[in-house]
Amino acid sequence: MKKLLIGNEALARGFYEGGIGLVSSYPGTPSTEITECLAEYRDIASEWAPNEKVATEVAFGASLGGKRSVCAMKHVGLNVAADPVFTMSYTGVNAGMVLCVADDPAMHSSQNEQDSRHYAIAAKLPMLEPADSGEAYAFARASFALSERFDTLVMMRMCTRIAHSQSIVEIGEREEAPARPYTKDPKKYIMMPAYAKARHPVVEARTAALTEYAEDCPFNRVEKGTDRSLGIITSGTCYQYTKEVFGDRVPVLKLGMVNPLPPKMIRDFAASVDRLVVIEELDGVIETFCRTLGLAVEGKSLFSPIGEYSQAVIARAFGLPEKEYVPALSELPGRPPMMCAGCPHRGMYYVLAKNKVTVLGDIGCYTLGAQPPLNAVDSVLCMGASVSGLHGFNRVGGSETEKKTVAVIGDSTFMHSGVTGLIDIAYNGTNSTVIILDNSITGMTGHQQNPTTGLDIHGDPAGKIDLEALCHAIGIRRVRVVDPYDLAACDAALKEELAAEEPSVIISRRPCVLLKNVKKNPPLAADADKCRGCRSCMQLGCPAISFKGKKAVIDATLCVGCGVCRQKCAFDAIG
Repeated sequence: MKKLLIGNEALARGFYEGGIGLVSSYPGTPSTEITECLAEYRDIASEWAPNEKVATEVAFGASLGGKRSVCAMKHVGLNVAADPVFTMSYTGVNAGMVLCVADDPAMHSSQNEQDSRHYAIAAKLPMLEPADSGEAYAFARASFALSERFDTLVMMRMCTRIAHSQSIVEIGEREEAPARPYTKDPKKYIMMPAYAKARHPVVEARTAALTEYAEDCPFNRVEKGTDRSLGIITSGTCYQYTKEVFGDRVPVLKLGMVNPLPPKMIRDFAASVDRLVVIEELDGVIETFCRTLGLAVEGKSLFSPIGEYSQAVIARAFGLPEKEYVPALSELPGRPPMMCAGCPHRGMYYVLAKNKVTVLGDIGCYTLGAQPPLNAVDSVLCMGASVSGLHGFNRVGGSETEKKTVAVIGDSTFMHSGVTGLIDIAYNGTNSTVIILDNSITGMTGHQQNPTTGLDIHGDPAGKIDLEALCHAIGIRRVRVVDPYDLAACDAALKEELAAEEPSVIISRRPCVLLKNVKKNPPLAADADKCRGCRSCMQLGCPAISFKGKKAVIDATLCVGCGVCRQKCAFDAIG
């Protein structure tokens, strides 16, 4: 049966047909749909983990127990998972295991553009990189056998364009993989120094075997061309752009296995063309490898290591007409993201901005509090960094800093890695105020459940973490809950907790307004006769409010009746 699937959905189908037994992940764009699609198959175990490290370790445990497993994450999530990943290179696996990592060139939804191929090289693990949904399906289905054949974790590299673009996939039927028996083997699985030293040579021997395999594997291929004056080595998205620009005119070495790379295949390809060019987004990984082989090669001298490529970028690099490749979308005005109308974070951010508080922010939809007109966030680094960063900031700043600085972090991000920072605050004792923005969901990645929601990945009842009890348990005595729609209550709570001579937590709790089970109030309206045009309501940055003819206007199709703007109006013009 043929289906039109996005890359992530195709991966999920390939893993399912390949006999997966368990998937554990933490949601992160552009990887999230891999796990969401796998969760639709109720005959396998699917779950959201608190973070990527836990997800990787859960998947490893399933592999050790004899079932094929997958974990999926975005590129920065791989930083969190790196600890078990590097050591798993030494232990190997029992049943096949695949780690999917989705890179994000151009940072559509990320804080950096790191290239995950470096992790595969550093950890000495095989990495596959599909170039469309069809390959995503085929590579996923084949990856478990590859993992078991070479006794290794296999990495699958996606990127935003392949993960979210659609192409035709011919799907098949699931092949059940019988559980592989677990056999106690301390020298293989217990990585204390004496055993680990003996495993390192195993890793090197495996890398040599994988390199030999790469020379004639089904993931790499040479596509012949009619013009031998130019030969291109490429992979992933860049392969699609290359083919759209050159068609079948130039020879192409299309790499689907990007680590380890096949030296003989590359040398032979280079010898068959007059000019060798590598087209790869982000870092010059393949180009650098070609140089180690002593080949004359071009790459980053023609292409930037920054952002995404396109057909136009490639055409321009070779002096070809590029106009026909420029998409019409490039002529549209930018539409920066903003918090939704009625977003529960808006009220708290307004209060923080009004009080001129220094705010260490975190990763989530609440990062958008940094946007005008609120401008309420001072720093955003990585998941959980707001809390531990606040401790360090206050540690060197002293009491005056403590009384005007807070951390803000979402409920899901707090469970991911913020709780350890709060433990540090309680243990090492700064009078720090942490605001947990509890919107009862993992919002930015599309409404996934987390350990604080009481529901699992399927929406079924699950264990629910009590944030207040957790904060108390780790040593925070001052914990209070406020409604972010109540500006006066938020203002009072903020001032009282900043003035306190001990650590404190404010839980700003109201469900995300986009949740289906959240009841909306009737939309508000602005009375033009009462409105004085002071624009005070505009300080909230609500997309439902605009000005026409020097009077406030509320868009009834956007307004959810949260009432925050009404609290801002001194003339009773909103009701």
